[in-house]
Amino acid sequence: MSGDNKPNLVTMGKAAKAAARELAKLNSGQKNQALLAIAGELEEQVEVVLAQNALDIADGRAKGLSEALLDRLLLTEERVARLAADTRRIVSLTDPVGKETHSQLLPNGLRLSKRRIPIGVIGVIYEARPNVTIDIATLCLKTGNASILRGGSETLRSNLALVRVIQAALERVNLPEAAVQTIDDPDRALVSQLLRLDQYVDMIIPRGGAGLHRLCREQSTIPVITGGIGICHLYVDESADLEKAVDIVENAKVQRPSVCNALDTLLVHPSVAPAFLPQVAARLGQSGVELRAEGAALEILEDDSGGANVVAAGPDDFDQEWLALILGVKVVPGLDEAIAHIQQHSTEHSEAILTNDWANATRFVDEINSAAVFVNASTRFNDGGEFGLGAEVAVSTQKLHARGPMGLEELTTYKWIGLGDGLVRS
Repeated sequence: MSGDNKPNLVTMGKAAKAAARELAKLNSGQKNQALLAIAGELEEQVEVVLAQNALDIADGRAKGLSEALLDRLLLTEERVARLAADTRRIVSLTDPVGKETHSQLLPNGLRLSKRRIPIGVIGVIYEARPNVTIDIATLCLKTGNASILRGGSETLRSNLALVRVIQAALERVNLPEAAVQTIDDPDRALVSQLLRLDQYVDMIIPRGGAGLHRLCREQSTIPVITGGIGICHLYVDESADLEKAVDIVENAKVQRPSVCNALDTLLVHPSVAPAFLPQVAARLGQSGVELRAEGAALEILEDDSGGANVVAAGPDDFDQEWLALILGVKVVPGLDEAIAHIQQHSTEHSEAILTNDWANATRFVDEINSAAVFVNASTRFNDGGEFGLGAEVAVSTQKLHARGPMGLEELTTYKWIGLGDGLVRS
């Protein structure tokens, strides 16, 4: 769009605010009806959505986008079916809205409680992955929130098609289309406008690279939840089951390398490194993983690369979220050094230790303060679906007000309810 056809964000904000007030009145059954309508519409309109996504993919290839990024852009029949299934799964989740806690009768006769309520209007700025459009919209609807979405220019057509699907479903169940809106213009100036729409938008969630998060923190007049940038680590200590460790490293790195909980750096104890690293190289080499190694790790892998591409790590390679088939590898003297390395380089997203020493596991869990810390498990589990939350709107790496996968409860706030009988404060 250009000129007079540019979106009017104030108009969008007003409409979203009005829609949020309507959504806040709905009971769980009405919200679930909307979600089921979205799932059905997705299945009916799959060919339309895939056709628009194919155009985005073609443009991306013409622009020279990497295969890893194209995978994040891609929708297939299977992925759309999974989105429909995820939407139906949210229907089965408990609605936190209206839940009351901390109920107590005060000495002055006031009965006090806290009640969960929707936040209101959520603005989400995200890059690449069009499935995020459905994740955000459905979680927001389940919790009675309206949403204003601004996806990346690489998936403009896909996002528009998905929002049309959502709005058609909302119309079918007599809910306002403005409950889910998208900024259908790639102009970056509109992002800055959205960040200052504090009269109408209650929270901003950026999902993208460090630059986007920094922009939101610096420019927003609206509270911002940051996260989703994962420099994820896995430490293999001297007591680890190496056969299981190879499987876990492969899963963490290869299963879906283009996502934020994929493994970026492998740390290994020196007593197991000579036996373990060639096994890892042989396994990961089958999937085309490039190993960026330094010091002792480089020496071991140069002697026995297992068919993997091994290169010397550069000075910044342990500060990279690869989002690709690349893995940093380093031998560390022990647990102290592994913890120190993670504390220096981590974005506090997902870390794991592989060990059969419970004391080491306990220390690792106690001293690593990332959003998710795993013992003898893949970092790929840091996910709303895997945690039983349904889809997620983001993985927060900050400490207020939400941390880790943001599911339904993290999209609510609360109000105090005080019940009296002619009470006055003395």
